[in-house]
Amino acid sequence: MAINKNALIRYKTIDKCLQNKYRQWTLNDLIEACSDTLHEYEGREINVSRRTVQLDIQMMRSDKLGYNAPIVVYDRKFYKYEDEDYSITDIPLTENDMNVLSETVEMLKQFKDFSLFSELGGIIQRLEDKVYTEKTHQASIIHLDKNENLKGLQHLDLLYQAILKKIVLRLTYRSFKARQASEVIFHPFILKEYNNRWFLVGVAGSKPQIITFALDRILNVDYDLDIPYRNENFNGDEYYKNTIGVTVLAEKHIQEIILKIEKDNAPYVITKPFHNTQEIIGAHEDGSITIKLNVHINYELERMILGFGESIEVLEPKVLRKRIRKKLTAAASKYAD
Repeated sequence: MAINKNALIRYKTIDKCLQNKYRQWTLNDLIEACSDTLHEYEGREINVSRRTVQLDIQMMRSDKLGYNAPIVVYDRKFYKYEDEDYSITDIPLTENDMNVLSETVEMLKQFKDFSLFSELGGIIQRLEDKVYTEKTHQASIIHLDKNENLKGLQHLDLLYQAILKKIVLRLTYRSFKARQASEVIFHPFILKEYNNRWFLVGVAGSKPQIITFALDRILNVDYDLDIPYRNENFNGDEYYKNTIGVTVLAEKHIQEIILKIEKDNAPYVITKPFHNTQEIIGAHEDGSITIKLNVHINYELERMILGFGESIEVLEPKVLRKRIRKKLTAAASKYAD
């Protein structure tokens, strides 16, 4: 059931009033208290109607929100909690509530490296504490891939803020092939995650080509406020539309890839396509399928194909077929007796 913010404020206000057992509360008193609280929150006059508060009390008494508040009327005009220790904030959570909270906490914690979510830190800790006090720890139902030891994650928020505020960076970067690190003037466009690794995408200096840096190879990050930011309206969805992974090549490398998948793996490829351009162009009597992709022939594509081993065959193009055959032959030679 959807509940708007004002309704929640009214429920909490009524609850706070009724917890004060040293005062008698009429319906008009509750209406005034709700109006004053909403005025404080909204900064404007909000006249809460008599009917609204009556419906609020009815809702709090019901099980629709799980409150079942024991609100009673005495002397025909005063409201109170029959149980003086009752409060809607002390309602025990159901098992389903606990499961939802547990998994929500785990998912929120995946984004702890972004300041965008920093304000959630205290909320997450309080949720964890609530979960802990309500039940013993158990294994998570939802498990997300993560690598806490991955280098470069400490730069995530700094890079995110630079992109958000359009600030040029001075990066100290060392690729796996370089003998030593070098400094690069970099205009960051987006952060991209692929296969549980993070990448920074943008342009270097005045060069036109898009460059991708792996965060685990970035040694240091500094802001340079003296260099104007190159605002080029970069569109990540458009840039990666024909790419598996992060390696985007020239348009000439986008080719029609024809793959044959054997029957045991066909259902997996059908239900989890390799790419959004995937199209089934043949379903065979033995249960195998033939699919077509329109993507760059890059490292990630080759690695994906090799990961399927003997369960996949490259039919077209010939250049990719030869490349995969060469790699498989070299791999098989390592197991020769």
